[in-house]
Amino acid sequence: MTDFDAQLAELLRGTQEVLVTAELVRKLRRGKPLHIKAGFDPTAPDLHLGHTVLLNKMRQFQQFGHDVTFLIGDFTGMIGDPSGRNVTRPPLTPEAIQANANTYKEQVFKILDADKTRVDFNSRWFGPMPASKLIEIASRHTVARMLERDDFARRYAEQRPIAVHEFLYPLVQGYDSVAMQADVELGGTDQKFNLLVGRHLQETYGQEPQVVMTMPLLEGTDGVNKMSKSLGNYIGITEPAGSMFGKIMSISDQIMWRYFELLSFRPLGDIAALRKATDEGRNPRDVKFELAREIVARFHDAAAADDAQRDFIARVSEKGVPADLPPKVIPVEAAGIRLGVLLKEAGLAASSSEANRKIDEGAVRIDGHKVTERSLMLMPGADHVFQLGSKRFARLKLELKA
Repeated sequence: MTDFDAQLAELLRGTQEVLVTAELVRKLRRGKPLHIKAGFDPTAPDLHLGHTVLLNKMRQFQQFGHDVTFLIGDFTGMIGDPSGRNVTRPPLTPEAIQANANTYKEQVFKILDADKTRVDFNSRWFGPMPASKLIEIASRHTVARMLERDDFARRYAEQRPIAVHEFLYPLVQGYDSVAMQADVELGGTDQKFNLLVGRHLQETYGQEPQVVMTMPLLEGTDGVNKMSKSLGNYIGITEPAGSMFGKIMSISDQIMWRYFELLSFRPLGDIAALRKATDEGRNPRDVKFELAREIVARFHDAAAADDAQRDFIARVSEKGVPADLPPKVIPVEAAGIRLGVLLKEAGLAASSSEANRKIDEGAVRIDGHKVTERSLMLMPGADHVFQLGSKRFARLKLELKA
C-alpha cells in the first residue's frame, strides 16, 4: 500500500458515505492543502463524545496537512436546524448562542490543534447581508427540492406546520460553503440534505462543488439512540474522569467496536487485533478498559485514566461482587432488551415493575455504575455484572436469540 492509499484509507475510516469518492481522490492528488469545513450550531453548552466523531475526522485531515475550519453557526443557530424534527424547533436567544459558542471554542481544542485550526462564525457574512441577497440565494433552490427532504415531506403529508424560515436553514448552511469556498464538508448522516445543498449552491455560483463526507451518528450509552443530552445517554468531554470511565464501561460489548472505530486514535490494524483476541476468548471487559483509558486520557491525562480504572474496579469490589460470579447467558432479540425486563428474566427482580421501581430508587448498577434510566436498552453481545440492591448480583452475557 502506498502512502497515498494509506492516507485515503484513514480519511475514509468510519465514514458513512462520501459524495463523491472519485472527486476526493482527485482533489487529494493535486497535492495542495484542501479547505475542510464542519459546522456546529451552538445549541447546547457542552460538547459530548458524539460531537467528537466529526472533530476526530477534522483532526485526521489536519494531521495530513489540510486547512481545517471549525465553523460556529451562530447565525444558523438562531433559525434552528429542522433535521429530524417533526415540529418547528424553538429558536435560541442571541445571548444563549453566544454563551454556548464561547464554551465550544474552549472545548474543541481538546482534540484539534489550536495552532492549525481556524474558528469562524457564519454571522460574519450573514450578519451584514442585505435581505435582497438572501432572496437571491433562495432563488437558486426550489420548493419541490425542499420537499424531497424526509422530515419536510413527512410533516407536509401529516399536515404538520412547516415554518417558512425552516426552508431557509439548508440554504443558509449551504451558502456557508460558498462563502468559505470549501473543498470538503463533514457532517452527520442527518445533515446529508443540507450538505448536498452546499454542493448545489457552489455549482450555481461557479465554484467546484465540495466533497460531502457523512459520519455515523454515535449511539449513546443506551446503545440505541443517538447520543444526546436530552436523552441522558451522553458522555460529556468535560465530565470528571471517573464518571467518563464508568459510562464508557457501561456500553455493550457490541457497541464498543463502534466506539473504537469512531472515537479511538488507534490504527485500524490494532483494533482488528483486539477484536480477534476477544473472538479467541479474551474478556471483552479488559478490551473495554483499554478504550476507556484512551478516551479518559485524551480529555484528562494518563494518570487520571489509571486512577479512574482503579476506582472503577474498587467500586465493584466494595459492593461485594463475588469474584467467582458465573456468567449467565440471556437470549435477546436483535433490537435488544429493556433493562427492567432483563433484570426480571435474570431473576434479579420478581417482576418488571419491581425492577423499574428499583431503577427509579437508584438501586441498580451495571459494572458498579448506577443506572437510573428505565429506557436503557441492552444489546446482544453485552457482558456485564448487574446489581440490584446490596445483595443481588448476576454476570449476564446477552446473546442474539436464535
